Amino acid sequence: MATTEFGQAVRRWRERVSPETAGLPVGGQRRTPGLRREEVSQLAGISVDYITRLEQGRATSPSPQVVEALARALRLSGPERAHLYQLGGLQPPGPDSVPAHLTPSVQRVLDRLTHTPVAVFDAAWTLLLTNPSYAALMGDPSGWHGHQRNAVWRNFLTPSDRVRHTPRSRHALQSALIADLRTATARYPADQRLGRLVAELLIQSDRFAELWNTGIAGHHEAARKTIDHPHVGAVTLDCDILTVAGSDLRIMVYTAEPGTEDAERLALITTLGIQTLVN
Repeated sequence: MATTEFGQAVRRWRERVSPETAGLPVGGQRRTPGLRREEVSQLAGISVDYITRLEQGRATSPSPQVVEALARALRLSGPERAHLYQLGGLQPPGPDSVPAHLTPSVQRVLDRLTHTPVAVFDAAWTLLLTNPSYAALMGDPSGWHGHQRNAVWRNFLTPSDRVRHTPRSRHALQSALIADLRTATARYPADQRLGRLVAELLIQSDRFAELWNTGIAGHHEAARKTIDHPHVGAVTLDCDILTVAGSDLRIMVYTAEPGTEDAERLALITTLGIQTLVN
């Protein structure tokens, strides 16, 4: 059960992280050092009210997802992250669980891609974080919770994102996602959340069940994608997926060839995202 010690640790760690370190604008005069609760809320995808109650010891038993999100937002090291889990009355994830921890060094790399749409997923294609440029390009995912944050779930059950697909490209994407998910279940057989995800997909999506049961294989490749953006229209970008060695994390990056109309449209989109962050 979470105690005031958990809340004290969260407050202590957020006060040591500067807005610049977290990739946020400084803006205005600050009464306390470090990050405001509103900024931690934005980075972690957790409500300000819940963070307040955690810090004051009024909220108990935080979920593993909440602790993991706070650890990422506060840039905790491995030992600090494990300590936060223990303060929350939880066991830190073991080697049989799908990794979801971003090391501070990987986070620093992402911080330098402010004007590039970037999203980070775990081995099961659950969304861990996005930057403002990605949210501006693909839509703000901050309101997604549970299975909604999983790309496989969204692709099979709510396929209404901004990316244009042909039947062929949709099939290739679904095949690659299923292959990745099958690999994850073999690598992390004890991960209960992963097991529940697959079980519920088999029940709720006939298409998923059909492809899953055929043992279909596929793999992700660099691709050109056209995104229909509600404010700037169609923009065609290169989409690359980078894997972090030793963690199975996938970093999805969208870029445009310099000097093209697509590059100009992407620059406008990323500017909109950063302005939204500042405001």
